[in-house]
Amino acid sequence: MSENKITETKQTTSIKDVEQLGTFAAIASLSYVFWICGGMEIVERLAYYGVRSLSSLYVTDSAANGGLGLRPADLANIFVIWALVQTFVPVLTGGLSDRYGYKETIFASTVFKILGYLLMAWFPTPMGFSAGAVVLAFGTGIFKPGLQGTIVKSTDRTNSSIAWGVFYQTVNIGAFIGPLISAQLRQLAWENIFYACAAIISLNFLLLLTYKEPDKEARLARRAKLKESGEKEASLWKASLVELKNPVLLWYILLFSGFWFMLMAFWDIAPLYFRDWVDTKVLVNDLFGAEGTSNPVAIFAMGMSQDGKTISPEGLVNLNAFLILSICFLVAGWSAKLKAVSSMALGTFLASAALLLFAGANAAWVIVAAIVCFSFGEMLSSPKCSEYLGNIAPHDKKAMYLGFSQFPIGFGWVLESKVGPTLYGAYSDKDTIAREMLNTQGVDASEKAVPIGEAFQKLVEVTGQNPDVLTASMYAANNIGTVWYVMGAVGLITTFGLYVYGKWTYRFAMQLETEAAKS
Repeated sequence: MSENKITETKQTTSIKDVEQLGTFAAIASLSYVFWICGGMEIVERLAYYGVRSLSSLYVTDSAANGGLGLRPADLANIFVIWALVQTFVPVLTGGLSDRYGYKETIFASTVFKILGYLLMAWFPTPMGFSAGAVVLAFGTGIFKPGLQGTIVKSTDRTNSSIAWGVFYQTVNIGAFIGPLISAQLRQLAWENIFYACAAIISLNFLLLLTYKEPDKEARLARRAKLKESGEKEASLWKASLVELKNPVLLWYILLFSGFWFMLMAFWDIAPLYFRDWVDTKVLVNDLFGAEGTSNPVAIFAMGMSQDGKTISPEGLVNLNAFLILSICFLVAGWSAKLKAVSSMALGTFLASAALLLFAGANAAWVIVAAIVCFSFGEMLSSPKCSEYLGNIAPHDKKAMYLGFSQFPIGFGWVLESKVGPTLYGAYSDKDTIAREMLNTQGVDASEKAVPIGEAFQKLVEVTGQNPDVLTASMYAANNIGTVWYVMGAVGLITTFGLYVYGKWTYRFAMQLETEAAKS
């Protein structure tokens, strides 16, 4: 068999799905280093989402409350830079992790992330927060390929679905706890969040002491052999370009750019939407009664205000993380019975449907139902992305391919970072709408007269209306759901594309297998 045919055969077996172990058998087969990576991911995500989930609220909160007092359009500019750095750095550092070691890059990422959080705390200005976001994004970009490369090398095709599902579950343990801690800390002072997250991420130094890189000896042997032979190592960027010619990989990047464009809107825009338009007192009243609750456990776990009468925006968003950390391994076990691309397509459809529910209504329980729908969609699709790329990657280029996974996240997230907040600012921002209404009342609503974040309260004073009644009338009179209609439509288009892509890759694999058998 020729070398080309051998390569094609290997590619065929990587594209095709294989039978996997049962849920609990697969969990039992996971190695020690896998669980160490899970621990590091919990710590990293706890700190990261402690800041990221509240960043849109911090940036747009009024200066009087300790926020930055910026408009959604300004938030868009910060998010674009953040997304660019965080998603495209791994494309470059993935190959470095394969070549120079996963442990070393994870250590370096932790140092950068600590510095990012401290910059945010030390310099509570738009420039200071932006600088901290860039440094934090750089550290996060270094962290991902090394950790995910370890996951791929410590698993195999028989347990990969459960492995990535469990790993995604550990992600959401941190993603669930982090915002809850921050929801309480921000009621004291915003800077407390940044100091706390710097302390939390430093715990990964301790976990690194117990970490052992899989296949380290093989990597060192390859480097020693290259050194002895005097052979020059191939340029990483040239090697990356060669891999990017793979049509299966190219179409994956294109389609999942649409997926991430749709998905990232939930974390970037939903906190603003929930803050401005969703009355969570309805939820608290139905669950605890008109007086709310004084139970400290409930107040913390649900991200409630200190008086126990409302649920914060981050508390609603956090329902997503709670569902994932609770049942993701069960969903992963079920999705292992599906073709990888079929699972991703179904998940994309459910997430898109959830955003369209956001567009259609702001009733609190409808929002809760939509978040549940979105969470199931995410569990079916997002873990499969990493599993799929890890499976089609050559053995010595796992981190490189997982670095490539940041391409669609980068393209989609960067575009959404600009489009999402801009659309929200144009059609849905409560402060902007209230400012326009003040102008119609003959009130000077300039930012000098009414600081950003304080226009709605001024409107309440001018009109004398009940805030809840005024909010309802503003919602009815404006196209608040526009941003969600756009995001949902992109998701539905991506769903169809994934369906076609799944059919094509399956036929492609069968064709290669037939040709290999004939040779």
